[in-house]
Amino acid sequence: MASLKLNLSAAALIGSLLIGASPALAEAVLHRGNAGEPQTLDQAHTSINIEAFILKDLYEGLTVYDAAGKIIPGVAETWELSDDGTVYTFKLRADAKWSDGSPVTAEDFVFSFRRVEDPKTAAGYANILFPIKNAEKVNKGELPTDQLGVKAVDEKTVEITLERPTPFFLELLAHQTALPVSKASVEKNGNDFVKPGVMVSNGAFTLTAHVPNDSLTVVKNANYWDVANVKLDKVIFYPIDDQAASVRRFEAKEMDLVYNFSADQIDRLRKSYDDQVHVSPSLATYYYAFDTRQAPYNDVRVRQALSMAVDRDFLAKEIYAGSQLPAYSMVPPGIESYGEPSKAEFASMSQLDREDKAIALMKEAGYGEGGKPLEIELRYNTNPNHERVATAVADMWKNTFGAKVSLVNLDVSSHYAYLQEGGKFNVARAGWQADYADAENFLALSVGSNKTFNYGHFENAEFDGLMKKSYDEQDPAARSKLMHEAEALLMKEQPIAPLLTQADLWLVASRVKGWADNAPNEHLSKFLSIAE
Repeated sequence: MASLKLNLSAAALIGSLLIGASPALAEAVLHRGNAGEPQTLDQAHTSINIEAFILKDLYEGLTVYDAAGKIIPGVAETWELSDDGTVYTFKLRADAKWSDGSPVTAEDFVFSFRRVEDPKTAAGYANILFPIKNAEKVNKGELPTDQLGVKAVDEKTVEITLERPTPFFLELLAHQTALPVSKASVEKNGNDFVKPGVMVSNGAFTLTAHVPNDSLTVVKNANYWDVANVKLDKVIFYPIDDQAASVRRFEAKEMDLVYNFSADQIDRLRKSYDDQVHVSPSLATYYYAFDTRQAPYNDVRVRQALSMAVDRDFLAKEIYAGSQLPAYSMVPPGIESYGEPSKAEFASMSQLDREDKAIALMKEAGYGEGGKPLEIELRYNTNPNHERVATAVADMWKNTFGAKVSLVNLDVSSHYAYLQEGGKFNVARAGWQADYADAENFLALSVGSNKTFNYGHFENAEFDGLMKKSYDEQDPAARSKLMHEAEALLMKEQPIAPLLTQADLWLVASRVKGWADNAPNEHLSKFLSIAE
């Protein structure tokens, strides 16, 4: 009996220890480096990805990006599109609730979209929803908010009318600006609706704590419609903009994810962490624009020659350590609806052959060796990497054509203000990160009527005509073909010289499961899990 008592006692002790330990053992916590402190958690005022990463864990829009970066249903379980492509009817999930247990309604979306477009809100990214009927006029104060083309058909049906067919509209609805807010919470709490303990959200997680410049904590939302498939109990975001400090915390196993580490660390980290180092091509293009209003940059031969003489492999490997990739198209790869971009014809040539061809083109245009001297002013926004690129390109043009290149740099705001306000230049550095996963977002930059972002003032009736046709074309394959033709023409004319496709840099601990690199750089925590 004594031995039996001893075994029972031991079993009871072990059982109690296991019971006491089970919550700690069961809790799955993701420690997520986020590269900076969010300036806001208000959908109407957000503009950057480090805010989006948090907001998309807290809220869910009509559509979302899955782990692979593809659009799937979010709060909207299904939707229908009218035959003319201008009216979407979204059916909300019957079990979609806010974190306080109240239902997510169509009126919440009407309220949220009106709030974004209301000029009193002063939403910086209101234009992302301008495809909605009257959105731009409402935002400019020309129409009242109740004229916005969004209405509640019933409690769980949202109807959105567009100005014209917009094939990428479902991508726009996955943008953080299109995330809903609880009408009841905003009306009750005003600007305080974003605070921990006050915020009412409808995503996979809820906000429980936010210590500025230290951490932000979200926990699983018990009222989320798909809570059964959410594997994480808690996510802690660390807003560390010190790249070296982020890497140290990853190496010390204090953080599972690190976003945007320094490119010069790639080789060292790969030797130590192998496939935990992720260099993922994103929807962003680094390019040089030529001012086509003045000689010699109004000559296509000169533009082609200057572009061909740039060794993009050198820029990608030597300056960016492989964290960016050589680019020969304005549209980056990875846009599902577009496929492989239309590259410049010289993309298939060796660099030596490109340089020989460039010299011949420049000579034919009357510049370079034996012709008019080339004096080029190259402008860029202040940044060590941009300076290194500009210096390298200046050397390439000097060695190929004997060009004399001077460098001019301004802070980023002044640089882009100068270009957008029509200031004259020779060559200027620029970059574009997709607002939505559609080729139109990149090609529209060179349309003649785009006075803001067509920095080189490129005017080409054939290009503009192809783009206009693409807007009117509802068949996806036919639309894609038109845009490919437009891009091929753009790459032949070279008013811009695409140099690099940007890549997103992530450190992903091996214990993180469900991670998938994707071009939109979308990584909702609801798709991730932890394996000890």
